Amino acid sequence: MIVEVCANSLESARNAERAGANRIELCSELGVGGVTPSAGLIQLVKRELSIPVHVLIRPRGGHFTYSDAEFEVMKADILACKALGVHGIVSGILMDDFSLDVGRTKVLVELAKPMHFTFHRAFDWVAEPLEAIQQLEAIGVQTILTSGGEPCAEKGIKSLEFWQQKTSMTIMAGGGVSPGNASKFKDIGLHAIHCSGTSFGNLIVLNGKISMNSAKHLVEDEVAVSNLETLTSIVRAVK
Repeated sequence: MIVEVCANSLESARNAERAGANRIELCSELGVGGVTPSAGLIQLVKRELSIPVHVLIRPRGGHFTYSDAEFEVMKADILACKALGVHGIVSGILMDDFSLDVGRTKVLVELAKPMHFTFHRAFDWVAEPLEAIQQLEAIGVQTILTSGGEPCAEKGIKSLEFWQQKTSMTIMAGGGVSPGNASKFKDIGLHAIHCSGTSFGNLIVLNGKISMNSAKHLVEDEVAVSNLETLTSIVRAVK
């Protein structure tokens, strides 16, 4: 069974390989579901690891319906990954009605070739998963990362089993996979699981320090953008 580790740093990537994982999905900012990591991190991980490295192509947190500008960034990031010798791409795009954006996802799949392409957990938002499975198979996607449409994969295990029976693609269980439930996904016939195995360390006592986290930016149904009028007003105020 393939064990893919969602690695958010060079240290995490090293630990994944030491633990015997088959490959990693490299990303940053797990708190928002992951975004594309820096070129420097990709380069160092590729240099050090001997197992395959797949990279998340997601230009921001929030929802999965992207602007034309964001789509251009995603394409550029795929080309950068290809130049760095990355083995696989993890990405996907939805329409605003939560159907697959088949056209633009296909562009990403074609651009990524010959790299492996995984459609990520945006799949868990699609309105018609069986239709989406057929569409993804038709455009050449090899793996779908999904929790079965539930908050965690263990709750969605019946859907995961059913979906795997309906496709030759790999249905990879992800979301809350742990030592206590990992074998359950093998038992139902899945061939891949996705986990982070996250723990926290490097504690620094921040008593009395102001928070640098910004709750106002943790929004899933809207996208934060620097506002032209606001910026213009600030510039005019000081120029």
